[in-house]
Amino acid sequence: MTARPDLAELLDALDPQADLAQRHLWLIQLLGWVRGRHASVPHAVARVNLLLDTLQQRPEARARLQAWWLKLLGTVDATSLLADYGFSSRSAFTSELTERLRLKWLPSTPETTDASSLFSLVLCQPFDARWLNALEEATLTRLAELLQADCAQMTDGICAWVPQIGPSRVTPWQATLLEALTFCTGQIRATGFSPELRLRMSAPALETAPFHALDSDVIALQAAFLVDPEHPSAARQAALQQVLNRLEACRQAAASVYAHLDSNGISVNLVFQLRQLRSRVLRVRTLLDCLMSGHPHRHTVQLFAHLVLVGQERRSVRALIAANSSMLAAKVAERSSETGEHYITRTRAEYIQMLRDAAGGGAIMSVTTLMKFVVLSMSLSAFWSGFYAGLNYALSFVLIQLMHWTVATKQPAMTAPAMAAKLKELGAPGAIESFVDEVAHLVRSQVAAIFGNLALVAPAVLLISTGLWLAFGAPMIDAAVANHVLDDLTLLGPTALFAALTGVLLFASSIIAGWIENWFVLHRLDSAIRYNPKITAALGRAKAERWATFMRHNISGLAANVSLGLMLGLVPAFAAFFGLGLEVRHVTLSTGQLAAAAASLGTDILRQGPFWWCVAGIAITGALNVGVSFYFAFLLALRAHNVSGVDRRRIYQAIRHRIRTRLGSFFWPASTPEQPKDVANG
Repeated sequence: MTARPDLAELLDALDPQADLAQRHLWLIQLLGWVRGRHASVPHAVARVNLLLDTLQQRPEARARLQAWWLKLLGTVDATSLLADYGFSSRSAFTSELTERLRLKWLPSTPETTDASSLFSLVLCQPFDARWLNALEEATLTRLAELLQADCAQMTDGICAWVPQIGPSRVTPWQATLLEALTFCTGQIRATGFSPELRLRMSAPALETAPFHALDSDVIALQAAFLVDPEHPSAARQAALQQVLNRLEACRQAAASVYAHLDSNGISVNLVFQLRQLRSRVLRVRTLLDCLMSGHPHRHTVQLFAHLVLVGQERRSVRALIAANSSMLAAKVAERSSETGEHYITRTRAEYIQMLRDAAGGGAIMSVTTLMKFVVLSMSLSAFWSGFYAGLNYALSFVLIQLMHWTVATKQPAMTAPAMAAKLKELGAPGAIESFVDEVAHLVRSQVAAIFGNLALVAPAVLLISTGLWLAFGAPMIDAAVANHVLDDLTLLGPTALFAALTGVLLFASSIIAGWIENWFVLHRLDSAIRYNPKITAALGRAKAERWATFMRHNISGLAANVSLGLMLGLVPAFAAFFGLGLEVRHVTLSTGQLAAAAASLGTDILRQGPFWWCVAGIAITGALNVGVSFYFAFLLALRAHNVSGVDRRRIYQAIRHRIRTRLGSFFWPASTPEQPKDVANG
C-alpha cells in the first residue's frame, strides 16, 4: 500500500501548469491528508490550521496554490455544484434509480470539468461534513483570504455575465452564487409549471401563481445586490424578504399536491418531483445565506458540509426508495387497515359468521386440491406445471372472494395494519386494555378462520376421493403419490422453511394489491369505465356503472388473489430453474393434500408415525403462514404510520395478564361486551 505524502511533499508537488487530471488528483491527495487516518475532527481541524501556517511561512507555495486555485476556477464549472449537486436531472423515479445504481457501481474520473463530479471525489466521506462544520471563524477567514482572487485576474470570464454597476465589483464567489441562484430558481419554476403538478395543486395555490413571479423577484434581488455588494441596503433587504416569501408560497403551493395524492392515489414519480422541489427551495435559501448574510464564511462552509451529506445520499438506493415510497406504503397500510377491520370479529354473531365464511373457503379449496393433482398428473414442464397450478389457485381464491368467503392465511397481511394503527392511540386512558382486547379479537378471528378452513377442506377432500373411488374405482391419488405427499409435508423435512416462504408471499400479495388499487385510483379507471364513450357504447350505461362500482370495490381483492395464486404456482418453478429447490406450504392446501393421501392409504395411516409428523407439520405451517405474513405487514404499517416510542413492556404485561385470567377470550367471544380497564396501569 502506497504511503500518504506529508504536507511538505504535497506542497512541493503542487504544479498549477500540470494537466487537468493531475491538478485534481493533487486536490484529492490534499484532502486525504487533511482527513488523516483516524477520522478525528480535532485532528483534521488542526491539519487545516497547519496548512495555513505552512503557506504563510512559504510565500512561493502560497503563490503557486493561488495560481492553482485560479486555474481551477477557470476550468471547473462551480455553478452546477451549487445549483444542481444532489438533484436529479430526471423527473422519473425509475430513471433516478438507474442513475444511482450507475453512480454506486461505476468509478468516476478526476479528469473532468464538472465541479459536481470532482466534489464527489474530493469530499467523499460523511466525516468530511463533521470537520468542515468544526472549522472556527478565524480559520475560515484565513482560508477566504488565501483563496480570494480579484475578478480582473480571471481569464475565462467567470464574472463576465454579471453587469457592473458603479464602482463596486462582485467577487468570483459572489458571481457564482448569483448564477447558481438563477439556475436553481429556474428549476423550481420549471417543476412548478409542469402539468403533473399544476393540475393537482389546490385552487388557492393556482390563483396566487407564486411560480410566475419568482423569476422577477430574483432578478430584482440580484439588481439590488449589485448596486453595492459590500453594504446591504433597505432596498436589498426588502427584495430579499420578497424572494423568501415567494419561495415559501411556492413550497406551500407544491405541498397542496399531497392532499390530492392522498385522496386520488399516490404517484411515486410525483412524490419524487415534490421532494426535489422542496429540496431546491431549501438550497436557494442556503445560497441566499451565503450571499447576503453577515457571516458568509460560516454559511459557505455549512453549505459545503451539506453538499457532502447530499452526495452520500445521492448514491443511496435505499434512501431513494424509502423517501419516495413512504407515502405509497402509508396508503397501502391505510387501505389494508380498512380491509383488515372486516376480518376482526368482536361479537359472537361475527365469530359464527367467520366460521361459516371460512368453511365455505375450505370447501372451495378441496376442489383446488383435486385440480392440483390433475395438473401434476399431466407431467408438464416445470414452468407450465407451475403456471397452471398458479392459475388453479388464483381462480379458487377469486371464487372465494366473489362468494364472500375467506381463506385464513390471507387475513394477517390485512389485519396487521389495523393493529398497528391502534398503537398510535395508546396514550389515551384505558388504551392498553383496549389494545389487548383487539389482540384477543384478532387471535380469536384467526383461529376461527383456520378452524373453519380445515374443518371443511379435509372432509370435503375425503368425500371427493370417495366419490371418485365409487365412480372410477380409484381414489384421488394413488399410493405412490400419497406416500410422496407424506414425504413432502412431514415436519422432519424443510416444511417450516417453505411455510415461512409462503408467509412472505402472502405478505407480498397484499403489497401488490395495495399498489394495484392505488394505480387504479390514480388513473381514475373507475371513472373511465363509468363514462368513457367507447365503453358505455359497448356495455351500456347501466352495465358500465355496475362494472365501475364492482371494480372499484374489488380491485384490491382481485389483485391480491390473482397475484398470490400465481406466486404460489410459479415461485417454485422459477426457484427450480436456479436449482434452489424451494416449495410453498399453504396450511389449507396442505391439509387437503394430507386428506387425499389418507383417503388413498386407508385408515391404517392413522397408526403410522409419518402421518402424525405431517399433522405436526400442518400445525407449524399454519403458525408460520400467519405469523410471518402478520410480522412483515405489521412492520410496514408501523413505519408507514410513523409509530414509535411504544411501551412494549406494558403491552406484554397486559397480554400475559389476559392469558392468565381469561384465556378463553382468545378462542371464544364473550356473550356480553366487556368494560375496558388498563391492567398495565393497575
